[in-house]
Amino acid sequence: MFERSNPAATQHVWEVGALCHAIGDALQARFNPVAVRGELSGFSRAASGHCYFNLKDASGQIRCAMFRRAAEQVGFSPRDGELVEVRGRLGVYEQRGDLQLVVESMQRAGQGALFEQFLRLKAQLESEGLFDPARKRPLPPLPRGIGLVTSLGAAALHDVVTALRRRVPHIPVVIVPALVQGAQAPQSLVQALSKLYRLAQDGQGPSGNLTADFARPPVIDTILLVRGGGSLEDLWAFNDEQLARTIVQSPVPLISGVGHETDFTIADFCADLRAPTPTAAAELVTQPREAWLGALGLMGDRLDNAVQRVMDRQAQRLDMAAQRLGRPSEQLTRNQLQLSRQAQRLRHAMLLKLQHISQNHQALQDNLPNILRRSLEQQRHKLNHIDLRLQLLDPRLVLQRGYALLTDERGRPVTQVGQAVPGAALKAQLSDGAVDVVVTQPRLL
Repeated sequence: MFERSNPAATQHVWEVGALCHAIGDALQARFNPVAVRGELSGFSRAASGHCYFNLKDASGQIRCAMFRRAAEQVGFSPRDGELVEVRGRLGVYEQRGDLQLVVESMQRAGQGALFEQFLRLKAQLESEGLFDPARKRPLPPLPRGIGLVTSLGAAALHDVVTALRRRVPHIPVVIVPALVQGAQAPQSLVQALSKLYRLAQDGQGPSGNLTADFARPPVIDTILLVRGGGSLEDLWAFNDEQLARTIVQSPVPLISGVGHETDFTIADFCADLRAPTPTAAAELVTQPREAWLGALGLMGDRLDNAVQRVMDRQAQRLDMAAQRLGRPSEQLTRNQLQLSRQAQRLRHAMLLKLQHISQNHQALQDNLPNILRRSLEQQRHKLNHIDLRLQLLDPRLVLQRGYALLTDERGRPVTQVGQAVPGAALKAQLSDGAVDVVVTQPRLL
């Protein structure tokens, strides 16, 4: 008989840490470096700057760690639900025995490249002023006609038409179909908008021919550019540069209603107004017919009341005129009494004026001597003051203090040493006479 061998006797027994380390080495040799694509889940950033999250798809998930140095190199803010591509090294976190991917770089997957392109175009157009709020125009409160650009097969068309039919069935709507998805969509949208622009410009000027007016298309003073929701790739036609420049050239206010409330496109920033949904765009451009009918009824009531008040006032004036016309003697008597009062007031005023003039004349006669005396005293005081000032300016007073006035032979004053040359004959005027002098030697101070 053969003896049965015991497998346990020959099987190697691992230490837990050693096994984890060996598995990590195997993963390192077999997979690393590795690139993984998946959806972010449970993303968190620790105080140290390290990031921890899961990458998952429909069939599995893996725990990930991204240390601070790598996290600082990520050019966007990762959020749960984003599809990303990461590169790193697969290993085993030995303390817990968990399979872990240490991420060394991260970028948006697929949509990320488009999003970067979106951001670049947005920054370029914003620097050119295409998003300037000062350029945006207010919507007309009561549009005469609405232009609509969308796909004939889109659900957005049904939503917008339903909203417009419910709120303003009397306003004409001109629909210009266009592609809203695919490579040919941007050019199709540009052509549709250009056609609406021509219709809007043609319908703005008045016509003198009544028959021609009935034959003209409806006036378009608002344009709706709408499309239903979708992914970034689905809405990419509305991030076209040529479409953006066409939107800002609109001759009338343009509303962009593209996607859902969380979707943003370049067309939204260029339009005069962004609506969160196509239905909201239709509601923004129109007021319900009931609101206008209610306002019209209120205005009619106010007009009726105003007309009635005017008629009542005119009737009252007519009654008063009839009363005055029926008894003219009363008016004549009132006029005579008024004339009598005015004549009495005039006589009284004239008497008061004459009394006032007489009193002023008597006061002048009484005060005239005093006025003349005060005037003479004031003039005499001024003369005395002037005489004193003249005496103070008399040069003889200066000569009496020991000074002398030197003049040359021609009588010109000598005020500087340079005018007195040796041998010159000068005349010194003193306080009581004059002395002839001869210059011997001039000296400077």
